[in-house]
Amino acid sequence: MSKKNKNISGVVYSTNPDFQYASSEPVEKSNVAANQQDLRVWLEYHGGKAVTIVREFYGSGVELEKLGKELKVKCGVGGSVKDGVILIQGNQRDKVMKLLLEKGYKAKKAGG
Repeated sequence: MSKKNKNISGVVYSTNPDFQYASSEPVEKSNVAANQQDLRVWLEYHGGKAVTIVREFYGSGVELEKLGKELKVKCGVGGSVKDGVILIQGNQRDKVMKLLLEKGYKAKKAGG
């Protein structure tokens, strides 16, 4: 693949002369107020350990990092923010739900 199309994936060839390649880089989502956000809180197991995951946050990466840090501090555990989701170590779903609701977010438990 040529260097100019290095970030393009999926389309091999198109006969449409007006076709524009979509970039695979994530698009920054517009800022949405906390009371309009509809977050989902998941519990998943990675490597045999429980991980609480917060998904569907719309806003800048800075806001996501800030919310992630606040959740980690209030839960007293580690975690990270990757690929637009917040990862919190352990089964912290109930605490995270409570904290998000107190901050004005709409949040629901999702998954099993």
